[in-house]
Amino acid sequence: MLPGMTSEPVAVGWNWLRSGREMFPAMLAAIEEAQTAVCLETYIFAPDSVGERFRAALVGARQRGARVRVLVDALGSMGLPSSFWQPLRAAGGEVRQFNPLALERLGIRDHRKLLVCDEQVAFVGGSNIAAEYDGDGITRGWYDLGVKVGGALPAQLAAAFDEMFARADFQHKRFVRLRRSTAHKQVQTPNEQLLLSGPGRGRSPIKRALRDDLARAANVRIIVPYFLPTWRIRRDLARVVRRGGTVQLLLPGKSDVPIAQLAGRSLYRRVLKAGVHIFEYQPQVLHAKLIVADDAVYVGSANLDQRSLNINYELMLRFEGPAIAAEARAVFADTLQHCRQITGEQWRQAGTLWRRLKQRWAYWLLVRIDPCLARRQWRDLPR
Repeated sequence: MLPGMTSEPVAVGWNWLRSGREMFPAMLAAIEEAQTAVCLETYIFAPDSVGERFRAALVGARQRGARVRVLVDALGSMGLPSSFWQPLRAAGGEVRQFNPLALERLGIRDHRKLLVCDEQVAFVGGSNIAAEYDGDGITRGWYDLGVKVGGALPAQLAAAFDEMFARADFQHKRFVRLRRSTAHKQVQTPNEQLLLSGPGRGRSPIKRALRDDLARAANVRIIVPYFLPTWRIRRDLARVVRRGGTVQLLLPGKSDVPIAQLAGRSLYRRVLKAGVHIFEYQPQVLHAKLIVADDAVYVGSANLDQRSLNINYELMLRFEGPAIAAEARAVFADTLQHCRQITGEQWRQAGTLWRRLKQRWAYWLLVRIDPCLARRQWRDLPR
């Protein structure tokens, strides 16, 4: 594990957690040490061995007198039986589903992953609570990435959780006001930012901050499992190269969502032509999210795709400083050792008409159809 603290004048300490094997024990230990409050928010919570370990820790925290609240997305956790939470509810814990399933609002989802304990320590990253993440990301389990933070951020993250938890049932007349509050909001100190985004009015703070950083970056390194950025972000990446900088994309060789991989690969030819370097992670499914643009570092739940940038409720932390950027680049370099580079010539030779047709169909579905349907559902919500 990389060193977690720095002598920089920042208000936060951090520790990188570079797989479920590192993330889950640290999260469980924090829950087991919590005395006053535990807030857990996730897209997927699976009723498997990992889910049962977390439930036992949450029950234990509640029995010690801590207030325990869990928020799971109704679609992402649709395989979770309601009886699963009976032990926690019996102990006095609170569990809610975000946006209970209804066809007319199915596309509006909470994709955030967050744990806050006693407003003193918090965990943010890409890992859901499920057994497929439980490994080192090389020999076993999906490869994911998270960060443990202290300082001022845990209290801010707890406040963000409070608002989502209060509106979990999606009571529309009240919920719509979230668009003007934490849905599109930046919370910041000199060297750290909490970026919250979701559907509704206004430009996403995540997208706005990222484009601002790309506009002046000389070296960009990106790890994402789903790569379908907006045209403007693709242009920003190409401009980095034209200014004499370098852009490296680390994308999945194995994906849990094949249609997303097909759609992302439909962009390879033009991205490679722009001078961007593409690498595909080989050992396991890639699910990590990390962006490093010079000394700016992004880590959290958001992918670089249309749904994360424009539709889902997402949460990213942005840090700025040479120490954390150096550590993030080291994470990238270590991950790069397990990748295969994709060159323009290789990609052209491997292409077939059928593959290109599948890729274009996937791109159209995820970039045109899905966002259009989600925007319509949001617009048609009762006010």
